[in-house]
Amino acid sequence: MQLNAGHTARHSGRFGQLVRVLAVGASMLVASQAFASGTEQLKAFVAQVKSARGNFVQQEVRAPSKPASGSDATPMMKSTGTSSGTFVFARPGKFIWSYEKPYSQLLQADGDKLYVYDKDLNQVTVRALGGALGASPAAILFGSNDLDKNFTLKDAGVKAGIDWLELTPKAKDTQFQKVGIGFKDGNLQAMELHDVFGNVTLLTFSNIQKNPPLGADAFKFTVPKGADVING
Repeated sequence: MQLNAGHTARHSGRFGQLVRVLAVGASMLVASQAFASGTEQLKAFVAQVKSARGNFVQQEVRAPSKPASGSDATPMMKSTGTSSGTFVFARPGKFIWSYEKPYSQLLQADGDKLYVYDKDLNQVTVRALGGALGASPAAILFGSNDLDKNFTLKDAGVKAGIDWLELTPKAKDTQFQKVGIGFKDGNLQAMELHDVFGNVTLLTFSNIQKNPPLGADAFKFTVPKGADVING
């Protein structure tokens, strides 16, 4: 199958973005009860929500370039694009993160392998999931209950009625400096993923169903007919 440069670059960029977030990125609903802090709400979410489905909007924000020497201008963060879609997950390590706009792409993990399917290219990239969740933002949503092992948690106050907390990876080789998570009335509202280059991925969530019934084969990936498969 012959790939043009634009499609290849787009696929590579989107794949890298999503591997960082692992698709990253996804969201859920914590049992509705009063919590004193964002940290308590996150811990309740991890303990109570074993699976979920819903919608997401993802916005990529580019780090500002440094102003010219002597300039008084304050550099502004620039949005580099917005995408949206749906997700479903079952912890630990199973999820489907489906981009629907502006174009279609699927990330799916069955607990063992991660599959990335680009519909336009009719191409599937397969990678071992292994310890990839570890200290990544995906561990917060898709992983087990060992957040304190991989992250340092601290409350980050209330902004616009949302309780925020900040997680800093304990590992030194992670691509992320910190992860912000916002809750309101026990419901997960948003995530902010800050990478080591100063870029930010903003995720907002809606229409969340917690612990929905899922079939035994809900996360089994089937290679689409005629698709090229790349291992790596």
